[in-house]
Amino acid sequence: QVQLVESGGGLVQPGGSLRLSCAASGRAVSSENVQWYRQAPGKGRELVAVIGHLGTTLYGDSVKGRSTISRDNATNTVHLQINNLKPEDTAIYYCNLSMSWGQGTQVTVAS
Repeated sequence: QVQLVESGGGLVQPGGSLRLSCAASGRAVSSENVQWYRQAPGKGRELVAVIGHLGTTLYGDSVKGRSTISRDNATNTVHLQINNLKPEDTAIYYCNLSMSWGQGTQVTVAS
């Protein structure tokens, strides 16, 4: 059974940065694609970034150029770094692996 725990969210000022983490158990993060999604209030879930099992990465247009997704096989964790945060980045961020979801971590960007 796959379990995912997201962390690293919080309140940050516009222009700031956050590093989100998704700690997995029950399946290796290197075994298949891991995705980060986000859901803002009143909106649907949006794909933010993907890291493939071969290490290839893909980013959503909303974060492209200011985000980095990475993987730490030793700790079985996937990280998402977002820089130059904007108020529209405010959302709950979720990771997904093997059709399992974590509980999410709240990111709020406000001055």
